[in-house]
Amino acid sequence: MLMNIQPSQAGTVESNDILIILNPAETGSGIKIDLTSPVLKKYGSQIKIVIQEVLNGQGIVDAHVSANDRGALDCTIRARMMTAIDRAKLGEEVQG
Repeated sequence: MLMNIQPSQAGTVESNDILIILNPAETGSGIKIDLTSPVLKKYGSQIKIVIQEVLNGQGIVDAHVSANDRGALDCTIRARMMTAIDRAKLGEEVQG
C-alpha cells in the first residue's frame, strides 16, 4: 500500500516528548530520518527503528522525517508518528 501524504507535524520539544515533522519525498527516494536528541549516541538507532516501523506499518515508503527528541519513550514516539501520519493523510498542515 502506497500512501500519498502532505506535510504535517505532531508533538512538542518539551521534556519527555518528541517533535515529528513529516514531509513527502519523491517516489523511489525511500525514507530519510533526521534525528536530533540529547541521547542520540545511546538511543538514536532505537528511535529510528521505531519511526521506521510506524512508517512501514502505515504503508509509507517515501518520506522525510525530522525528529527532535527530548527523551520520549517508544510509546510516545509511536503516538506522535501516528498523529503526524493521520494529519498527513488528511492533508492538514498543522502548526504547533
